[in-house]
Amino acid sequence: MAETKVKHRTVEERAAKGKGYREKTPVSSSKGWVPAPDRPDPVALLEEQNLTREQDLVPVRHGRMLVSPFTFYRGAAKIMAADLKDTPRAGLITQLCGDAHLSNFGVFASPERTLLFDLNDFDETLPGPFEYDVKRMSASFTIAARNNSFTKEETRDITLTAVRAYREAMAQFAEMRTLDIWYARLSEEQLIEAIDVAAATQKGKALKKAAQGMAKNARANVAKAHTRDSLQALSKLAERVDGKYRIVSQPPIVIPARELGGSFSMSADELEHVIREQLRSYRATLQEDRRHLLERFEIIDVARKVVGVGSVGTRAFIALLQGRDQQDPLFLQVKEATRSVLEDHLPKSKFKQPGERVVQGQRMMQAASDIFLGWTKGAQENRYLYWRQLRDMKGSAVVEAMKPLGMNFYANACGWTLARAHARSGDAVAIAAYLGKSDKFDVAINDFSERYADQNERDYQAFAAAVRSGRLEAIEGL
Repeated sequence: MAETKVKHRTVEERAAKGKGYREKTPVSSSKGWVPAPDRPDPVALLEEQNLTREQDLVPVRHGRMLVSPFTFYRGAAKIMAADLKDTPRAGLITQLCGDAHLSNFGVFASPERTLLFDLNDFDETLPGPFEYDVKRMSASFTIAARNNSFTKEETRDITLTAVRAYREAMAQFAEMRTLDIWYARLSEEQLIEAIDVAAATQKGKALKKAAQGMAKNARANVAKAHTRDSLQALSKLAERVDGKYRIVSQPPIVIPARELGGSFSMSADELEHVIREQLRSYRATLQEDRRHLLERFEIIDVARKVVGVGSVGTRAFIALLQGRDQQDPLFLQVKEATRSVLEDHLPKSKFKQPGERVVQGQRMMQAASDIFLGWTKGAQENRYLYWRQLRDMKGSAVVEAMKPLGMNFYANACGWTLARAHARSGDAVAIAAYLGKSDKFDVAINDFSERYADQNERDYQAFAAAVRSGRLEAIEGL
């Protein structure tokens, strides 16, 4: 296999490249966005996605998206991908998350058992224009702020904070040494310290009280995340029957393999055999030391488990494994990987296996990734999976409960984190030079976000009408 020749340009050449793109695509070019005249029907795009999904779960997906324009946006990555293809882009390529809305950030444990704040969903990851992720993130803040009934000014400030944090962080990464960018991370200590500083600098009794509440909630969420491990999952998701643990049946959200045989045209025994073969295949994608570690666990039970909003209907499972004894559990999550929604409009992934695309994209963008992150081909034709720990001190913000001050702080953390993720794979010097030091890019992206939030509201109304008319079936409350 021939090696790819890597060009090493000077810092000055990289900066000149970024500045040169400003002439072709001005940083203010995202202003004035309007839907394309031939924009596809958003409901039809969702129906297209539903064709390959578990049909009994499609109504659950619709029910979760029906809750609000914000939850609809979370499940509408395919719709936005179709809209982004017609938007201006400079031509600066990074590894994209592909679905960088604010609920796809959170905390989780590093291999060193330190909590980190980072992106945590990479189902749509693919190399592409850095603006795609920025717009997906910024529009999510506009939509979430509106959903929380913030004022227009508060909503604008929050969105601008997210974009400004991205731009200013990229400028910082452009000045850093290569390895320093790679090792950069946002730990729980840094996050709490930043919250405390923000709380201490607030003026006025009301703002100080809100800041103190934000700091208190942050500490509580971090403490809760520390308790979310496989042992805690065992108490929530498993039961003891005849002296052995098994996953509790909670249909349609959790259905154990012993009840799933008919769903995949195979008996329970055949399904169990397939599961064990899948585990062996997945193990082979891990590093040698991690493969050795996983071999110390034996598989006990497997169940289908519904997760998220946009992912509902794709195949997702949890696997209960046991180490030295029954009090040494390991829960793995197994998720189906399909083509990225961005592959409809961008060059296809170099990885033929979608599970590997997800895993390699995640490793590229995260400061530290799960030690059990791996992939395998599914048992059935054209089905692909990736594996990771189900609960490894994972925690996420409750967006719907955020106040303006809290969401503003969160926007700053997300903007910094997205810039760091892009700087790992892209050219931070060129991107920073393109963005510049003024707020022109921030203002333009905010304008896009406001316009896209309006369009998202119209799409949501069209989606709700499709449910009311019977075109789409929805089951709410699950």
